[in-house]
Amino acid sequence: VQLVESGGGLVQAGGSLRLSCVHSRFDFPEYAIGWFRQAPGKEREGVSCVASFDGSTNYADSVKGRFTISGDNAKNTVYLEMNNLKPEDTAVYYCAALTHWNIPCSVNARYPWDAWGQGIQVTVSS
Repeated sequence: VQLVESGGGLVQAGGSLRLSCVHSRFDFPEYAIGWFRQAPGKEREGVSCVASFDGSTNYADSVKGRFTISGDNAKNTVYLEMNNLKPEDTAVYYCAALTHWNIPCSVNARYPWDAWGQGIQVTVSS
């Protein structure tokens, strides 16, 4: 499984960005994709995840109402739409994949993620 993130960059507070996570084609229909972030000097935290078997999603409290996760199966891509960005959203963002996953996902759970992307920088200026 391979994942590649794109769409990061520098944006002013209140602005928007859309991150993309292109994953290699899965030979099975049930998987989960998660978005994580890590700011300098802080631990990595879960941001959002989506389970393919039922389309259910989960968000960290800090991004609820501002971020939206979605997927395009035809393009093997999962998006993270980020609106009303704040300086505290500044971090390196990663996507990860769980294979053979057929239950709802939670950003607060410690799953054995099978693969990770290389990460992409998001910087929000005040």
